Amino acid sequence: MPAREELPSTLRRSPKDAQETWSKAHDSAVETYGEGERSHRTAYAALKHKYEKVGDHWERKEGGRKGPSDPKASSPRGRGGRSGEGVDENASKQHLYEVAQKLDVSGRSKMDKGELLDAIRKANRSRTRKSRGG
Repeated sequence: MPAREELPSTLRRSPKDAQETWSKAHDSAVETYGEGERSHRTAYAALKHKYEKVGDHWERKEGGRKGPSDPKASSPRGRGGRSGEGVDENASKQHLYEVAQKLDVSGRSKMDKGELLDAIRKANRSRTRKSRGG
């Protein structure tokens, strides 16, 4: 099934380039691995090289920076690591503060980088759930 038909809701609310990045990676992965979870994970890994999740959609990374966002995206398949859930863990603390500000995270001015990452992940999950009607 072509990726455009199964585009995740967070990507439907994202820039066209993010949609195209995910779709091309997904279609290529389907040719290699077949339809399923592995193709979706591969497409998200490709997306995370240029985009980060902000609330219920994806935005281009700070300063157009490219590269993996979290340990899972930067490690070979099967090597484990944890997902940053679309949050760019390699971003500066200032950038994370600005994302937290967009998401109206309370207490952000007193948070260290790790706390900002956790708070952004939590806010992203909440906004995505709300956008999906949950």
